[in-house]
Amino acid sequence: MATFYYRALTDDGRIVSNKVEEGNRLTLVNKLKENGLHPISIQQRNAKRTKVLKKKKRNISDIQDVLENVNTTVILNDNRRKLSVKDKINKYLGTEDKVTERDISIFTQNFYLLKKANFNNVHALTTIIDSTENLTLVEILEDILAGVEAGDYMYKTMEYYSNIFPYIYINMIRVGELSGSLENALLQAIEYLDSSAKITKKLKGILIPNIAQFALLIVMLFVGTLYALPQVDKVFEEVGTSAKLPGITIWFQGVVNAMLKYWPIPTMIIVGIVAGIILYIQTPKGKYRYHYFKYTMPIFGKLIFSLDFSRLMKAMLLNLRNGMRIQEALDVSKNVVNNYVMLSIIENSLKNILIGESWITPFERSGLASSMITEMLKIGMQTDLTEMMEKLVEYMQIDINITLENIMKTLPQVMYAIVGVVLIFFVIVVVVPMIEVYMGNFLFDAYLDT
Repeated sequence: MATFYYRALTDDGRIVSNKVEEGNRLTLVNKLKENGLHPISIQQRNAKRTKVLKKKKRNISDIQDVLENVNTTVILNDNRRKLSVKDKINKYLGTEDKVTERDISIFTQNFYLLKKANFNNVHALTTIIDSTENLTLVEILEDILAGVEAGDYMYKTMEYYSNIFPYIYINMIRVGELSGSLENALLQAIEYLDSSAKITKKLKGILIPNIAQFALLIVMLFVGTLYALPQVDKVFEEVGTSAKLPGITIWFQGVVNAMLKYWPIPTMIIVGIVAGIILYIQTPKGKYRYHYFKYTMPIFGKLIFSLDFSRLMKAMLLNLRNGMRIQEALDVSKNVVNNYVMLSIIENSLKNILIGESWITPFERSGLASSMITEMLKIGMQTDLTEMMEKLVEYMQIDINITLENIMKTLPQVMYAIVGVVLIFFVIVVVVPMIEVYMGNFLFDAYLDT
């Protein structure tokens, strides 16, 4: 008898777990179903698992090697990874491996290759589990495998891990499984993840250097102010001209001294303002205004809206291809966005459909969607909406790339302008008075020599 640990869902939506002894996994699954339980995860803790050495990353080529050497008609034995003492410690300390976008992308690519090679879902998942190094992802895939073995669709288990798998990704898998075209859905998911990764890479390439520049500027300003201002005052006192300090230098020196002397007060004010803003945006009204600001903020606002709207259109297109009506497709697809403004627009669109009005009107009235987008949707409603949405998705991808390029050009200019203003201020406050002192002494000495 083997020892199994299971998690299952009751008919009323509760998740239960327990440890049982049973002959095999299939027998346990059947008994759970007989008792009205729907298995989520079944793990055989005393089973021997293959330990994967962390010397290199598994990739597509590794899976291709598997395809060449494994009989695709035979289901592999349940030989999965055994947790080491170190892995268990990391797990309980909360330092276990995190599942990244790259991990999901590699899993999807490998799963697609195995499905293309006529692997069934159980065989494909088992093969990938045996070759996956990320222990957290291994546990998730084992839960998915347990659900498949219990007769459930993969997307149902993935929904429990919506923090790991994007909703649009889950929706793609759902459509693929229900329509019998999982291989095609996986290919679409690969394209989506690849596009998302490229955008993320571009954003990091834009933000990281500029943030580093700004942080360095702040440090330089702080150190320079604390060090240079006392030196200026000292120099002026030595030459007996402290009364002739420029007014802006005296003012700035007074501000710095006051902040150093009474630092708890400005600190408390800043903390209070930040805390107040955080608490405000937790309210429905504050969250709505904050999310509206995200869509209208300088430089990044258009990009954020375009990304959310593009995800919405991709999800709708996927659901329309699956035979959904516009109302149903829009209602299901709204889960791909979490911006209150966008959700509010979608809800108004759904209301318009119920009263027989155009679902495009709320997007048009919001002022956020460009006239190009709304006009393409209107034409699609008069002709072929699915075909027009395909063109719209392509257009928006191009528009997002153009927006990213504009940000790459604009943001450095803004940062240079800020750096220039700060440096000019520092020169006026510190450098110019020092030059005046030394130039004055130089001219005075030259006069005495004559």
